[in-house]
Amino acid sequence: MPLVNMKDMLDHAHANGYAVGAFDLVSLDFLDAILRGAESRRAPVILSLAESHFGYFDFQTLMPAVVAAARHSTVPVAIHLDHGASLDSAVQAINLGCNGIMVDSSSAPLEENIRLTRKIVTMARGCGIPVEGELGYVPGVEGEDAERHPGEMAYTTVDEARRYVAETGVDFLAVSIGTVHGRMRGKPELDFQRLAQINQALGIPLVIHGGTGLSDDQFRRLIDNGVAKINYYTALADAAGRVIAANASREARGYTALVAGIGDTIQAEVERCIDLWGSADRADAVLEKARPWRAVEHVIIYNVEGLDEAGTHAMMAEGRRVLSAIPGVLEVVTAEALKEDAAYRYSWLVRFCHPAVVDSYRDHPDHMAFADQHFRPVAGERISIDYQDVEDSSS
Repeated sequence: MPLVNMKDMLDHAHANGYAVGAFDLVSLDFLDAILRGAESRRAPVILSLAESHFGYFDFQTLMPAVVAAARHSTVPVAIHLDHGASLDSAVQAINLGCNGIMVDSSSAPLEENIRLTRKIVTMARGCGIPVEGELGYVPGVEGEDAERHPGEMAYTTVDEARRYVAETGVDFLAVSIGTVHGRMRGKPELDFQRLAQINQALGIPLVIHGGTGLSDDQFRRLIDNGVAKINYYTALADAAGRVIAANASREARGYTALVAGIGDTIQAEVERCIDLWGSADRADAVLEKARPWRAVEHVIIYNVEGLDEAGTHAMMAEGRRVLSAIPGVLEVVTAEALKEDAAYRYSWLVRFCHPAVVDSYRDHPDHMAFADQHFRPVAGERISIDYQDVEDSSS
């Protein structure tokens, strides 16, 4: 089960002088190619899903495939929400299986950025989820992502970075030192002195957004100055686009003929980045150090008094609606025994993304209201047990 704690993964990269690629995916073709690239190089990898790309795919539909692919991978994987738009976005991403969160408030004034980010961190801590914050602003210049990141460059300052991290508690910080989202116009000029000062002041993994277009030397200098996560998408999309254009020029017909070969091309670019960023052959070391990401099964078996069958089913339906929206709840399943003479007639199975959710779920006001008003008054005879998934890399 190589889905691992993302904080452990990036702490290892930061301590050992390499960077993990956070490759944005927009389809199953991207998902498969990114994982094949990471596995061929025995590298840890982050599967990144940007809310700004949700127009290309249905997030709720794609996420089960992403989680399944990560769990079947032979290298350590984390699943990250990139550029989330709100607290609701973060909760949805966690409840669908992301184990890293970035909600982008970087365009807001510093005080507002701190306030909004602190809310995300408080919620995510209750789910055991690490949080990436962004300070400064990385605009878009050209390409698919440019229109999603309008505005002027705002560089990260050391003093504001120190305050932001102290007051929000973020685990990683995305910094603005001269990169852009999309394609570069001309040669990018990066402020490495600024980056070195931020790294020295904070001592946490730093993140670069807008990795496309940088030179090999620039990437190495970024990593030498504390960058442990590099977001990467435009070059992958451009490589896939060139394959489709070449297929079309040969008068290929039909979808499958047009996209033939894009997986191999994306994989090759992922492998190039992994080799350059120093994460090749790090998989085993990360698997040894990083905690596996395992769900918790909150199981309740019970009998009901004072409700008929219709009332019991209505209570269950209300529970599914309310409880499934609590941060860290992956799934809510209600069931009844096959045999009417079973010792316990009904059951709940509530899957938590992380053991931390046991406490945050118990104390969440929506859970307390449902339990006190709907469930406990009619389910006096019950047994409740929390189980942790038992899995390994061979499963």
